[in-house]
Amino acid sequence: MENQFFVDSEHLSKEALDKKHQLEKDPSCRTNPMEYMPGMEKIKSDVCDKVMNEVKSFDYTKYTAKDVRAALEHDKCSVEDFKALLSPAAEPFLEEMARKARLETSKHFGNTVYIFTPLYIANYCENYCVYCGFNRYNHINRMKLTLEQIEREMKVIAESGMEEILILTGESRAQSDVKYIGEACRLARKYFRMVGLEIYPVNTEDYRYLRECGADYVTVFQETYDIEKYEKLHLAGHKRVWPYRFDAQERALMAGMRGVAFSALLGLSDFRKDALASAMHVYYLQRKYPHAEMSLSCPRLRPIINNDKINPLDVHEKQLCQILCAYRIFLPFVGITVSSRESAEFRNGIVKIAATKVSAGVSTGIGDHESKYEGKDAADKTGDEQFEIEDGRSLKKMYGDIVGEGLQPVLNDYLYV
Repeated sequence: MENQFFVDSEHLSKEALDKKHQLEKDPSCRTNPMEYMPGMEKIKSDVCDKVMNEVKSFDYTKYTAKDVRAALEHDKCSVEDFKALLSPAAEPFLEEMARKARLETSKHFGNTVYIFTPLYIANYCENYCVYCGFNRYNHINRMKLTLEQIEREMKVIAESGMEEILILTGESRAQSDVKYIGEACRLARKYFRMVGLEIYPVNTEDYRYLRECGADYVTVFQETYDIEKYEKLHLAGHKRVWPYRFDAQERALMAGMRGVAFSALLGLSDFRKDALASAMHVYYLQRKYPHAEMSLSCPRLRPIINNDKINPLDVHEKQLCQILCAYRIFLPFVGITVSSRESAEFRNGIVKIAATKVSAGVSTGIGDHESKYEGKDAADKTGDEQFEIEDGRSLKKMYGDIVGEGLQPVLNDYLYV
């Protein structure tokens, strides 16, 4: 399947093209994805072993309609019940799952839906992840915002009414070092009441520094928990080290971050096993750090520049809805985010059932919020986007549509004292 991800390479120098082809064709030239690189912090934790043991033992073909009915009848969803709800046997019970998920959502979140927006401040990347538009061998316009440009983007976004922002970069320490990201956090605190980060994984001391700069939570996509498939899709760069990425959320919590978010990119591997692993990752860390706020995202693959063939294969909206309902039933207190990768119609429906957070006014490009929000021509060169979005609604439109669904939009519910 990974061959569908490779992009056109005509723009590359001969040296770079030779290296790219070598990485794609010769596994012996790739580093071991389980070996840490210099400078990467190792922590003592049993969470990974617990999660992977659950995945290893998960045979979703063994579950029957009887198992699914029993899971839906139980007041508390066990791990075994959750596995049944993720199985193909649960697909005919989607309406019952949705009703139970909606009940759990209303118990713990009322009728609220939180809104945020992402801000990409750089798209330079040192990794070769073959499905990502930012990968270092993809021919796109690269850009890193200056601090002045970051503040201008933040000001435009804040003036739209947004109160929560998620700061993102490509995974390049050379172009987007921790100090640069920290300065972006300090600027964000001037304009927003909630600041999240979705950056390359860092060590505990770096997460502690970013928290001191104003970050509230950290999001890390494991992409896939399937180590064999991970090795085939992440061919070079720090991201290739699977266990260092797995432990990122725990390092962030050790550093005092208030919250962490988890995700697999559905469609890269067996989506049922990746969904199980994502939830179990939350499940075990929630028991280890009960004070922390935790959330799950459920993104599916989207086309990228130079490759419009990238799609989530067998993960259709029905399967995505099943996963989201199973998440809510199994982890009733956990926030669930559904991104602009999905259609407006799907997002409007799922916030009434299981999801508690959506993005609005989204751009996955670099430096174009002023032109997007205010209809102006971009004064500077902009950087290309990471992937195509499906739902491009503004904050105003999203807010109105949520109200129209009989729900209460929430821009922020956290106060610093």
